Amino acid sequence: MFTSTMTDLSPTLRLMFMGLVVAVGPLSWVWLRNRKAPVAQRLRVLTLLTLFLTFDLVVFGAFTRLTDSGLGCPDWPGCYGHASPVGAQLHIEAAQTAMPSGPVTHPKAWIEMIHRYLATGVGVMILTLAVTSWLDRKRVHISPWWPTFTLVWVCLQGAFGALTVTMKLFPAIVTMHLLGGMVLLALLKVQAVRYAQAQGVPALGTLPGRTRQLVLLTFGLLWLQIALGGWVSTNYAVLACTQFPACQNSLWPTMDFSQGFTLWRELGAGPDGNNISFAALTAIHYVHRLSAYVVFAAMLALTVKLYRVPALRVQAHWLGGLALLQLATGLGNVLLGWPLVAAVSHTGGAAALVVVLTGIVFRTRNAFDSGSKSKLRAPRLTA
Repeated sequence: MFTSTMTDLSPTLRLMFMGLVVAVGPLSWVWLRNRKAPVAQRLRVLTLLTLFLTFDLVVFGAFTRLTDSGLGCPDWPGCYGHASPVGAQLHIEAAQTAMPSGPVTHPKAWIEMIHRYLATGVGVMILTLAVTSWLDRKRVHISPWWPTFTLVWVCLQGAFGALTVTMKLFPAIVTMHLLGGMVLLALLKVQAVRYAQAQGVPALGTLPGRTRQLVLLTFGLLWLQIALGGWVSTNYAVLACTQFPACQNSLWPTMDFSQGFTLWRELGAGPDGNNISFAALTAIHYVHRLSAYVVFAAMLALTVKLYRVPALRVQAHWLGGLALLQLATGLGNVLLGWPLVAAVSHTGGAAALVVVLTGIVFRTRNAFDSGSKSKLRAPRLTA
């Protein structure tokens, strides 16, 4: 007899409903507060609110990872086929009894599912932003492809979130999931800048060519450092060095770069499938530390440069303050044994730096470019 197995979509539909519940409050607030405002203003407020919630999502994602709650519900999208840990109590109880300190406990299950609810709520808001941008594209002179690409990106981010669970915290997948969240922050910040420009908000200032190059260089170094930091965190390599500035009583400890930076491997395993060596974990940690020196120096130099531009002094204060925060929390992780507050704050500081530097990149102009454009326009004015 022919039988067919149908996929049970109820956990997915229930998770989508929970995301809608999360998004209803912020969406209602935006509509009520800005129903008489111009379209660009409404879209800007919606984008900024989505940016704020996405920042919260990134920080809570770090909290989820650092409390070892990433497998609190070891299936996806639900929790043992249910929309919340309430319906999965018997499964969670059994897993917790079998392994009390294991990845599945009642608190960890709730942390993981709250993270999923918040992520789905952010997805609903980004979907709303994309649909509204297309419906009002004739009244707002901004391409709706920005929010559309952001929608595509958040869907990819959701796929990486699913793989994070189904592939059992595979380091490369978890690191890409972290980077994807940072990219999402940058995309939303760019859109907020575009909507502000549509409302007539002027650029922050015109930068000399070398200062502009330093901005772009620092921006690129930040992304490299975030990738290295994600690799440290997902491989649990923070405690490979518990001294500063030395590591294991040496300024150049024994390191295995080949094993440490083999990207496609399981958590805790080397390329050959055996347990990853301590020398490999040391290499992961120490490369991140050495890179941090370069990034911190670049940020301080850029802070000084930006402070000399009156319109950018607020951004200079933010940049310098966040750089010092990253230094303090990074040292706290090493010297205090990776306390949760310092570790979560370190991720939050990196996310804030992405937002600040993205704003500087897209709200400033190159003096050379501006001068070149004015020179090109000059013959037309005198003709």
